[in-house]
Amino acid sequence: MSDANGTGAGGAAPVSVEVWTDLVCPWCYIGKRRLERAIRLAGLGERVRVRWRSSELDPHGGPGGDLALPDYMRRQGLSAAEIALRLSSVGAQAEEEGLAYRLDRARPVNTLDAHRLVHLAEERGIGGAVQERLMRAYACEGAVLSDRSALVGLAAEAGLEAGAAAELLESGRHTDTVRADEARAASLGLHGVPSFLFGGEHAASGARSAEELAAHLRRAAGASAPPPGGAAPHGSACPVGGGRSGDPGDGACAASPAAAEPASEGTSAP
Repeated sequence: MSDANGTGAGGAAPVSVEVWTDLVCPWCYIGKRRLERAIRLAGLGERVRVRWRSSELDPHGGPGGDLALPDYMRRQGLSAAEIALRLSSVGAQAEEEGLAYRLDRARPVNTLDAHRLVHLAEERGIGGAVQERLMRAYACEGAVLSDRSALVGLAAEAGLEAGAAAELLESGRHTDTVRADEARAASLGLHGVPSFLFGGEHAASGARSAEELAAHLRRAAGASAPPPGGAAPHGSACPVGGGRSGDPGDGACAASPAAAEPASEGTSAP
């Protein structure tokens, strides 16, 4: 798997995959790991070109970061038992993908600046590395992804020059790119994250299994029949656009107040 530039390995036609995520959606990091595994299962290797697309679960919110995720969930009226169940459920699925979640420390925030940084990194061929570092920082380390100094440091760890990152954050650059990604998702009927578009045609939403994603990849590459269960567009995802995100609910993150929890299995909605 590589970032969305160049041609496929051995001159073969590249297979494009556009992935809409929010960096504070627990299901999106799980979805990223499953996509990586799917690429190996599909045997497509360097033919796959991944383009990271932006989606904000809380596009109108302030910076945030003052509450840890469990405290935020408590404010939404969830009991301590419900919070523990949701966090342990998404944490168990993350562990299956080799991820050590610490959502008790996670800080839901508005992610516009973080998405802008990923777009700068995409221009330089390291979008995937910066995306990975920011997702890990949120879900596993309790980083506040609206803190610009923290963002500069994290991006630098992933290979993005710190001065360039700081300059971007002081400007409004790539705000329009984020908005264009969100408008494109809406035009395609993709209203939750993670969402995937394979070869510009085959869409799937939610933290689908690696096997399902591999089937979509083969289909996009012209290598096989439709994926199991057809090309149904929905799975476990977070709904986009209505409130602070990051609550792992029963498989999804939501963008409304209730959305800040891990919602239906595998997706988040803004």
